[in-house]
Amino acid sequence: MTDVDPTDADSDDATPLPEAVVDAAERLTRLARQATDEAEADAYRTDRDETLAAHDYTARIREDDDTLVLYPDEWIADGTVQLDRIDDTNRAVEIPLSGAGDDTWAAVEADNAALVAAVGDAHGPIHEANARAFADFMGNHYCRRIETATADELAEFCEEYYPRNVWASADQQAALDASLEYVFSFADTECPEWSAKT
Repeated sequence: MTDVDPTDADSDDATPLPEAVVDAAERLTRLARQATDEAEADAYRTDRDETLAAHDYTARIREDDDTLVLYPDEWIADGTVQLDRIDDTNRAVEIPLSGAGDDTWAAVEADNAALVAAVGDAHGPIHEANARAFADFMGNHYCRRIETATADELAEFCEEYYPRNVWASADQQAALDASLEYVFSFADTECPEWSAKT
């Protein structure tokens, strides 16, 4: 099951893909690379491809510099990018997959995923979905564990990332504050206090 509901919102022209979709594609690609079981790796790749397909995008790995590239489907024919179809290079999204931070990201994701699962087991899928969104924000944008979030980062997540990228139901939105309290509780850390912008 994908982490992002691809049908809830459309991307705009300025941002070819919502950040939440890009984050999910990166995380699922990394998980596929780290999986020791080929069936598990295939499941992650399928999940990623289905998430991107809902936005008419396709994932490719550029082997020479180990970069995940997300291309609009219309640029591709017979599995190959057609240069004459590229109308605006800004529509492609490039994500480096290797480098000094690769192992660090894996460790951060493992710890954050454990907190997400704990929230889901204790409080159900709505709170788990909110915790997953926060884990993606902290892991992919800051490569840090949830419990290290500052008040400013929590405000950025709640006021900017969440409304723009997490297409939550009314119930899920209403539960966000409680979800964050739960995830920090499982991390044995006090949830930072932050004030909404006026």
